[in-house]
Amino acid sequence: LALGMAVALALLVLLAADAVVPVKNPLLNVCMDAKHHKHKPGPEGKLHDQCSPWKDNACCTANTSSEAHKDQSNLYNFNWNHCGLMPPKCKRHFIQDTCLYECSPNLGPWIDQVDSSWRRERILHVPLCKEDCEEWWKDCKDALTCKENWHKGWNWATGTNRCPWGSMCRPFSKVFPRPKDLCEKIWSNSYKYSPERRGSGRCIQMWFDPAQGNPNVAVASYYAWKQRSSSAQVENVAPERDQAVRALPWSVLALLPLALVLLAEGAGGCG
Repeated sequence: LALGMAVALALLVLLAADAVVPVKNPLLNVCMDAKHHKHKPGPEGKLHDQCSPWKDNACCTANTSSEAHKDQSNLYNFNWNHCGLMPPKCKRHFIQDTCLYECSPNLGPWIDQVDSSWRRERILHVPLCKEDCEEWWKDCKDALTCKENWHKGWNWATGTNRCPWGSMCRPFSKVFPRPKDLCEKIWSNSYKYSPERRGSGRCIQMWFDPAQGNPNVAVASYYAWKQRSSSAQVENVAPERDQAVRALPWSVLALLPLALVLLAEGAGGCG
């Protein structure tokens, strides 16, 4: 009986361990299927300058991070200076935007399928933190551009983007009257202007101090949980609790009766 009791307890311990094995969420820690992205995120020791916050776990290579800082980058042959020289205080936001897009493994909840010659996936409606959006607009409001949507409609006759015929170069503040306009329109709704602030755990930060950790990990987890909850029509369940509420694996269901029988026999013998 003592042996039966021991076997039963050992079974229960194994079953408990099996039941709490975390389920890998396909929306977390992933790279999108796009032109320069790695297949899986991982450490990159020498990411360049503004891309360096992602060096511990990145979807970009060192070469991609270096190209992201060039005026005439080989990444997409895109020229920031299509209406004259873009001021450095404005350009740094576009470099950071590129680093986030190319390097972040925390954009899974917003990856969308596309049918394009240069990528199969893109990001859509990423909730960009209020400060990130407003500082981007403030530092760029006096820069010049000729287009509202930079994803399409350029004149590529020379191999790089030039303003379409008949378009005029105007200040950003005229093309994008509000920070929301800039963040949402410039890349075809890749971003969504969020009223949430940095550190809230509810919006993605382009700018963060890697010494404090990557805040976007928790943000991606929250929105991945929201998507799972809404699809399962689960309401008012905290993300932490939701992770533990899942179907028991078949091994638990198959072995549980045996463990209970052995446990009952052992308890009866002890009486």
